Amino acid sequence: MSPSTVRRRSRMRRAGESAYGLLLLAKAGLTALLVVLLLAAGAWTSWDTAEPAMFPEDGKRGTFTVEKCGTDRCHGSFTPRGDGGRARDGVSISRTVAEGRGRTLDVALRTGSAGDGPDAEAVRTGPAGTLYAWVPLAGALLLASVVVAGGLRLRRTAWVLALLGVGVMGASALTL
Repeated sequence: MSPSTVRRRSRMRRAGESAYGLLLLAKAGLTALLVVLLLAAGAWTSWDTAEPAMFPEDGKRGTFTVEKCGTDRCHGSFTPRGDGGRARDGVSISRTVAEGRGRTLDVALRTGSAGDGPDAEAVRTGPAGTLYAWVPLAGALLLASVVVAGGLRLRRTAWVLALLGVGVMGASALTL
């Protein structure tokens, strides 16, 4: 091409292309922010149950014997393991992890759930309790994978997020 046939783009066209690029960058940034918020919310929700399940305090670790189950929760008695704790009646746990009258489970009392009162709340410990505690994060991983695939077009990353989420949920279901 000779220099006389090369046409330069107008200022308006160059400005429009710059604005479009800026919009694409803003879309990617907001989508990435949404993914981070989803994962942070899932981790925050999971940590409330995961902390006592993974790191129980002395005196709050023991066994739970299921005496009766309602629609959402099972109630029973707590027997502490080691020194520093006291036996309690009226302790409750989610029915999902404790269905079955007479069943004995390793648990930890949740801090701040009337832990010193008669209506204490227990969480299951061990691998089953730990995996169950991280199920909200697994759900956030699944939701984030859809956002990553659709909004950021990072399909491999989305598959990794989805497989991690399904893996935690599946392992939790198998260990319970």
